[in-house]
Amino acid sequence: MGKVIFTISYDINPEKREEYLVLTQSMKNHFQSVNGREYSVFEVKGKKNSFTELFIFKSLEEYNQLEDNDDSMSDLVSQLESLLNGKMKYTTLIEAD
Repeated sequence: MGKVIFTISYDINPEKREEYLVLTQSMKNHFQSVNGREYSVFEVKGKKNSFTELFIFKSLEEYNQLEDNDDSMSDLVSQLESLLNGKMKYTTLIEAD
């Protein structure tokens, strides 16, 4: 099986931008350093405060383990949800064989 790309897209409240940017550093540290995941956060060009998180997994099995036994991730997601302006949109892409 091929790679899996998982994205989470959302808008944040403009007045929470600085708090969000600090949180993104914690998320990057957690997912890259602690979990060894390929993870980035991007802001949509021309649409301030609209962001997409990008995870790249080596396999579907690795993707399925994203939330397994990860209490820190739940805490980060809770913090993120308090900064949102609307809902999150999730997309999962599986590499074609």
